[in-house]
Amino acid sequence: MAETNRIDGDLTVAQAKIAIVAGRFNDFIVESLLRAALDTLARAGIADGDITVSHVPGALEIPLAVQEYAAAGRQDAVIALGAVIRGATPHFDLVAGESARALAGLALAHSVPIINGILTTDTIEQAVERAGTKAGNKGADAALAALEMISLLRKIREPRTGGE
Repeated sequence: MAETNRIDGDLTVAQAKIAIVAGRFNDFIVESLLRAALDTLARAGIADGDITVSHVPGALEIPLAVQEYAAAGRQDAVIALGAVIRGATPHFDLVAGESARALAGLALAHSVPIINGILTTDTIEQAVERAGTKAGNKGADAALAALEMISLLRKIREPRTGGE
């Protein structure tokens, strides 16, 4: 019986161009996510000059900036960072759902890893936990996901050799 082929991504990416789009709304949370993402990328060996950061007003504006980066074709991955915290109105559901839907569609449309690092929480306390306290930092997690997806896609796309 033949062995099953397996291709997995890893976190060892020699060089990559990565864009980060960060919402300014709830910036006290988003800046913590951004710092962690940048630190994670630096620790992985991604040069500062290969990282571009853009700020937009909020989570609903993130997909448009992400789309421009993805369509330009110069980035190996785009990371979206934001924080949507539930309030007393249904606005939360609209913002959280629409931004997530748009980001997923852009990744498929452009075949570029687009990592959704937009927090959606019920309370400010939950957001703080996910931005560097009890629950780790989702900005760092988003950066790691970007590296793994870059690695995976490079492996999938590389030409195969041998008798195949």
